[in-house]
Amino acid sequence: MKNQIKITDQKIADAKDLYGIFFEDLNHAADGGLYGELIRNRAFEFSPVDNPSYTSLTAWEKVEEGGAKVSLCVKNNSPLSEKNPHYLTISVENPGSRAGVRNLGYNSGIPIYEKKAYRLSFYARADCAQLRVGITDAAGKEYDGADFHIEGGKWQKYTAVFEGSADDFSCRLMLEMRKAGKVDIDFVSLFPADTFMGRENGMRTDIADMLLQLKPKFMRFPGGCLVHDGSLCADDRTSCYRWKNTVGDITRRPSRRNNWGYNQSLGLGYYEYFLFCEDIGAKPLPVLPAGYNPHSDQAVPLEDMDEWINDALDLIEFANGGSDTKWGKIRTDLGHEKPFALEYLAIGNEEVGQGFWDRYDLFHKAIRKKHPEIKLINSAGPFPCGAEFERGHANAKKNGSDLIDEHYYINPDRLIAYYHRYDSGENKVFLGEWASRGDTYYNALVEAMYMTGIENNAERVKLCCYAPLLCNSYYQNWFPNMIFFDNHRVYGTPSYYVQKLFMNNTGADILKIQAEGFAETEILGKETLFGDIIIGADRCGGTFGDIVLTNDETGETFCFEDFDLFSQERLLTKCNLKCWSLEFTFCRKQGEKGVYILFGNEDKLRWNIGGWQNRDSEINADGSCLDHSVFSLCSDIEYKFRLSVNGREITAFINNERINHSDFLRPVMEELYFTASRDRGDIILKAVNIRKKSTSAEVEFPINEGEGTVYTMSGFREADKNSFDEPTKVVPKTRNISIKNSRASLVFAPQSITVIRICPI
Repeated sequence: MKNQIKITDQKIADAKDLYGIFFEDLNHAADGGLYGELIRNRAFEFSPVDNPSYTSLTAWEKVEEGGAKVSLCVKNNSPLSEKNPHYLTISVENPGSRAGVRNLGYNSGIPIYEKKAYRLSFYARADCAQLRVGITDAAGKEYDGADFHIEGGKWQKYTAVFEGSADDFSCRLMLEMRKAGKVDIDFVSLFPADTFMGRENGMRTDIADMLLQLKPKFMRFPGGCLVHDGSLCADDRTSCYRWKNTVGDITRRPSRRNNWGYNQSLGLGYYEYFLFCEDIGAKPLPVLPAGYNPHSDQAVPLEDMDEWINDALDLIEFANGGSDTKWGKIRTDLGHEKPFALEYLAIGNEEVGQGFWDRYDLFHKAIRKKHPEIKLINSAGPFPCGAEFERGHANAKKNGSDLIDEHYYINPDRLIAYYHRYDSGENKVFLGEWASRGDTYYNALVEAMYMTGIENNAERVKLCCYAPLLCNSYYQNWFPNMIFFDNHRVYGTPSYYVQKLFMNNTGADILKIQAEGFAETEILGKETLFGDIIIGADRCGGTFGDIVLTNDETGETFCFEDFDLFSQERLLTKCNLKCWSLEFTFCRKQGEKGVYILFGNEDKLRWNIGGWQNRDSEINADGSCLDHSVFSLCSDIEYKFRLSVNGREITAFINNERINHSDFLRPVMEELYFTASRDRGDIILKAVNIRKKSTSAEVEFPINEGEGTVYTMSGFREADKNSFDEPTKVVPKTRNISIKNSRASLVFAPQSITVIRICPI
């Protein structure tokens, strides 16, 4: 029988909000990225608390030329802002030919373009001082500048507009004293005049345009682990992300430690997030901390949770309240009288454990009572499976959470194995962070395959967003990422173009498909998990004893001598058994984490015992989680561990109690993956062929005659990538198509992505 695809007119799911984006300030995604500010450390607030390499003068450089004598001192005794108390005092004893300080910007410098305008602002204080501020090249040649007479002994704001006289991406901002004297400087800012949508304190246009082109239905912000990692006191520099610290005058937004290892100015705050969502047509989806930090296991006492719950209620009022409400008036006074129409709100990010769920329950009850219209999102934790994942789903079901947030970063073969993951289940899902591990064409191809399954299960998966979104190539903390940039260039990975194809071509209605003939499949991986067995100690040391490997088919045993390991690993034996068990004891004598077992060479299998801050027992395959439970290893206690492998079934025990289990099913490549939707009359078919041979199908559309466009990604090597040098190496191609008598004969090339959009005529 020939392969046949019949797209019916029957709606099976609503997908109106299905695809969005997730913004988190990691990889310098905000400061030095989407946020348009060109000055790094503009308020002299960088600190070793943010990063051990930082000082108050990070990114600032003293300039002494022609015998000049300059001293720089960062003070905090009489600041412009109590929230940002540091400021720079420039003292010039001899101006020489040039005396002052200059800012180095991000990456290789400050980018400027010929005939483009740049808005300068800064605060200064002096009894009497002459200051020239200008944009220069790296050698000091000035492109444009302005003179300022500073007097009166009080803080005042000064502004100017500069024009670029060349394209130069390694410029400096020079603050030059023309005469001997002293001046205090703070909040030195330089923005392109053409920020996105012309917003003051706005976004970098080229990056924002890339996000606009995705046509996201929502934007999740501001994180991520950024949300909950930090102290529980809002006034601490190291506090977890508190939204009220991020609105209002930028001089009164406290600088904070970003948990990804740098400083966060909060110039891009909640008001700017809401505006940006509005500008790109995306619904805002904020994520609030729940008074619980899973990284440090700190929690606000349950009786003291009112402050945190009120923060959530106040945020809803800030977004949706009228100008007659406290926080609605604050929004109005900031310049936005119209409410932002907040619809979704997430409490927590990747939290697991009773400490979180006890607190989520309080949020849920209070918000439901006052704002039943808000869709509440619970957390399933950072793993796609396991005991805590199941407990998260149980808590969501108990509370009646509108959605539960699932996260996973896994390898392409695991995505293939997960294709039918959402064919069943009770809770509605927000797939809030996901990606395959890599940024090649093959990663994008398999992601496209997976997204056809998400669309076909859109009745269960209501929201979905790839993560992370942005990465400054000079400051990469995480991999993979969807969009890379430096200080003047930006490009999308192949995954970006897949996301764009799907997000631009998904209708509100997912349609039922009747398919016949597709029978060919290809099974990946081997039937057994042969390979070396390696034992390791991760940031700890202790004694391994009573080590026995058993052939579970014959009962034959192999014993090994006891040994000590200290933050190292040891090959135990090569194993070619189909069914085997490894037993051993371990007593930790020093260190902070746990131990691990490596096995199954081809699949890079690993049992982590006391992994990730000594909190987990996890089985994974090359970083892709197969099963997870909470477990912490204690020092000076002897534990008994057992790992059993039966073909591809893996079971782990601690002190004779089962803690992990995975069937580790082999991924099955289907002949073709497809989904269909309707967008205001247009019929859209998406088809993905991940195999290395072509396939074909007779396709019947629910319209008699139509014309449209075919978007294809094919003919690329699996390892092909985009780059700054080749930003469009892997992008879709387009051609026209006509449909007559409701039918079309289509060939789907090897390892191809095809999107067909037909408008009836």
